[in-house]
Amino acid sequence: MSGINGSPYFSLSELIKHWPESTARREVLMVSDGIDRYYGSGDLLDPYLSAAIEDVQRAGIVVYAIYTPGVGHYGHSYWHTYWGQIYLSKLADESGGESYYIGFNGPPVTFTPYLDDLDHRLTHQYLLSFTAKPQKKNGWQPVKVTTEVPNAELVSASKVYVPAERKE
Repeated sequence: MSGINGSPYFSLSELIKHWPESTARREVLMVSDGIDRYYGSGDLLDPYLSAAIEDVQRAGIVVYAIYTPGVGHYGHSYWHTYWGQIYLSKLADESGGESYYIGFNGPPVTFTPYLDDLDHRLTHQYLLSFTAKPQKKNGWQPVKVTTEVPNAELVSASKVYVPAERKE
């Protein structure tokens, strides 16, 4: 029922809105089927997914997601599980995080490999600071992070929110 399991993305946005302000680095681990029962599925125009991505990027929160199937029809519908995994992956990727899933054949036997990888990522992450050039209006600017180090994998958000230039 959508009332008890409506939209994991709406829930994430609500969490962010009610988190006390802090300068501490924050990550979220979502364990979900990724299916948005308020919007449905089948395209990338989900307003709750888009709002959650914007909220995590604006707040500088990195999202990690573990897919596990839901119950009932949604738990075994290829169509719904496909889009649920796509949505979780998009959210994690655009926040600079990672999504984990076993495929379409049921829940993982154990979360241990995913949690081990997450632990490795969290203990091997670095904070990158830079100054973005403000525009006349608030808006998003793309970010591309590269390195000269061979065989290094860099994961980051695809864009950052930049407040408008302040006129004093």
